[in-house]
Amino acid sequence: MLVFEYQCKLKFLKSINHKTIAEKINYFLDSVLAKDQEFLQYHENKGYKYYVTDAPWPIEKDGIYKEGKVYTLRIRTVKQELAEFFSEKLYAHTSKELLGIGGKLRIIPKKHIEELYSITPIVVKTDEGYWRGNMTVPEFEKIIKINLIKKYKQFMGQNISEDILLYDVMKFNNRVPIKVSYKNINLLGDKLSFRISNEQLSQELAYFALGVGLGCNNARGLGFVNYKYL
Repeated sequence: MLVFEYQCKLKFLKSINHKTIAEKINYFLDSVLAKDQEFLQYHENKGYKYYVTDAPWPIEKDGIYKEGKVYTLRIRTVKQELAEFFSEKLYAHTSKELLGIGGKLRIIPKKHIEELYSITPIVVKTDEGYWRGNMTVPEFEKIIKINLIKKYKQFMGQNISEDILLYDVMKFNNRVPIKVSYKNINLLGDKLSFRISNEQLSQELAYFALGVGLGCNNARGLGFVNYKYL
């Protein structure tokens, strides 16, 4: 299992507020998937998508992506055919606001991961909405871990224990919940850091998380994590 990263160069055809950028990126990617019958079915499938995106960078100080400027969007996946599809088809692909002008496809090296930290908020789904006030921190941690393990088991086709110690320390990097606009509602998420366990399977899961994200709605730009090697 390898994690592929496509660094897509995007030219902005219109200025866009960072608060609405996720929906513009989602449409841009969804519309290119829709051009291929196989990937259209893949997109419409309600199962795990096995890819995750961050927000275009650099982010402007005033929060407005500027018309005419070029930014970079990172798309990561553990599906090689999907990475190659994006790297080929996003070139010259356009929407009303965005134009793909190229990019770089690479494999993220497999090295010992000391820490994972979220670039975009991690969101977990509960029947009560945002988790704080409805569950304990250990319960919240368990949801994140079990969600990742379920993705791994389905993708790899093998069963592993859900009792694994994925990390030794988890830290919140935000004081208040972070609002994320999604389908005309606001989801609430958190930015977190994890000091990853040295166990081999823990390291494998941490590497896998780089390509699929943590929490929910990863293909919608949530739960994108970056890494620090030992």
